Amino acid sequence: MESIILCGMPASGKTTVATIIAKKLGYTLLGGGDILKEMARDRGYTVTGPEWWDTQDGIKFLRERDGNPDFDREADRRIVQKIKEGNYVVTSYTAPWLSKEGFKVWLGATQGSRAGRMSLRDSSHINESTKATKIRDDENISLYLKLYGIDFGRDLKPFDLVIETDEIFAEQVATQIIAAYKARNNIK
Repeated sequence: MESIILCGMPASGKTTVATIIAKKLGYTLLGGGDILKEMARDRGYTVTGPEWWDTQDGIKFLRERDGNPDFDREADRRIVQKIKEGNYVVTSYTAPWLSKEGFKVWLGATQGSRAGRMSLRDSSHINESTKATKIRDDENISLYLKLYGIDFGRDLKPFDLVIETDEIFAEQVATQIIAAYKARNNIK
């Protein structure tokens, strides 16, 4: 079956919703971080657990990635290849523009809502989370414009479905996506 691609600004609910959808459909969950870990393994790193990014090896790998757009291009190439295989639920900032395949969903949310989610998720003060979302938004917009000419967060043309997530729970968002996906693919 066709893969599902979730995209949105940081803390819009992508990972939470993707996890629910993958579980309900029995699809494999895949994020950019998973691909980067795969790339680290390919380069000889021993990758262990979700906290690996905080280890000396994880930090060393991230430093190798910094300033080298080939890392992001390679990660994106690998994600697009997985999407073609089908039966994935993918969270990606770029795949909706780069892949011709997949059911593409934009999860929209205001910066205030996203900062609130980030604050709860990371146990941080709302002011810190507000600053963090602003920085990450600016970095993503700049990076993807420079790498691919993508008007990230503004160009919603590639998307089959756009859902504003501010006022609804992740489970409801997942239910809407699954219903639209099944309708598109004539699945009962």
